Amino acid sequence: MMKYDRIVVRYGELSTKGRNRKQFIKKLAHNVKRAIADFPEVKVFGERDRMYLLLNGADDQVVLERLRPIFGIQSFSPAVRVAQDLEEMKQAGLSLVRAMHQMGGTFKVNTRRADRSFELDTNEINHELGGFILQHIDDLRVDVRNPDVKLLVDVRSEGVFLSCQTIQGAGGLPVSSSGRAMLMLSGGIDSPVAGYLAMKRGVELEAVHFHSPPYTSERAKQKAIDLAGKLAQYSGQVQMHVVPFTAIQEMIKKQIPEGYTMTVTRRMMLRITDALRQRREGLAIVNGESLGQVASQTLESMLAINDVTTTPIIRPVVSMDKNEIITIAQAIDTYDISVQPFEDCCTIFTPPSPKTRPKLEKVERYESFIDFEALIQEAVAAAETFSVEVANLNKVQDEFSDLF
Repeated sequence: MMKYDRIVVRYGELSTKGRNRKQFIKKLAHNVKRAIADFPEVKVFGERDRMYLLLNGADDQVVLERLRPIFGIQSFSPAVRVAQDLEEMKQAGLSLVRAMHQMGGTFKVNTRRADRSFELDTNEINHELGGFILQHIDDLRVDVRNPDVKLLVDVRSEGVFLSCQTIQGAGGLPVSSSGRAMLMLSGGIDSPVAGYLAMKRGVELEAVHFHSPPYTSERAKQKAIDLAGKLAQYSGQVQMHVVPFTAIQEMIKKQIPEGYTMTVTRRMMLRITDALRQRREGLAIVNGESLGQVASQTLESMLAINDVTTTPIIRPVVSMDKNEIITIAQAIDTYDISVQPFEDCCTIFTPPSPKTRPKLEKVERYESFIDFEALIQEAVAAAETFSVEVANLNKVQDEFSDLF
């Protein structure tokens, strides 16, 4: 098996960033380093139009898998570097094609010459390397349209990079390049998908989960932590805040008319999340609301709930139907966790007939008889905050850009 000495990373959307480009590349390099923190021998160099990972003996296959879910990467290739010397290029190209070749297979050479001072042009390089490889592999043919193996040759001033693989990256923008937001993470299907989509646009997320013992179990809390662990694949880790919500839910059930308990519950959750956002210097709140899916997600309900804050609320799945959301949940490996039968605090006190068109003035009147501010401050102060590290890195999903 071919032993690679480096990985070449291509940026994709980052290429369009002008003066901010350096900052985006710096964020991406940070996220890559965090994802391979257990390989200290790997050195990461973020150049203007490429990133290079010098493997220094590290397991190239494991490092390649770690790169798959990192947002901001368009594609990447395991590669070898040789000097700008035609004989070295021929030998390296032969070794790479031989390692990928199957009996009766086809190939082509595709050269990109960034360094125009190199003595041969792209066609001459293709001809020289292709002819040499054909001489040394008996059952190999050239197919320029649909080859089984494509030898990529990148001639640059710092050397010549050769590779036979181009692996699709996750696309998007590096996590944290767009700022920090709080994700309202339940144990359901929608909120992890919303978190994933926000992260793809460069948002660094901190998860907020509401826990109501003894009505919700420790297993329900662990379910939310497991979901945060899946999201951590895209950033290396996710900060999580578990908020004790029992006292507030009991007060709502006792004092608020039944049809309005869901609306008031959501308003309290949003107020607490906003307080945590201020403490953590976040810029927005992300949730998994999908318009019309449940009673609390009508436009009238959103208006009544949203009224407690002026903070921007990002709803990445608002226009998706359930099947679209499920497809993404399965692709990012959160679906099987989300459907585990452990109830979260959103479902334990759900009234049989919640108001689908709550009136804001009625909600405010019902709340005015209760000192919710004190209860909110107690909940924020008692929130348990910890870091959730990458969960199950070996099970990295396939590229899912075709979902969009």
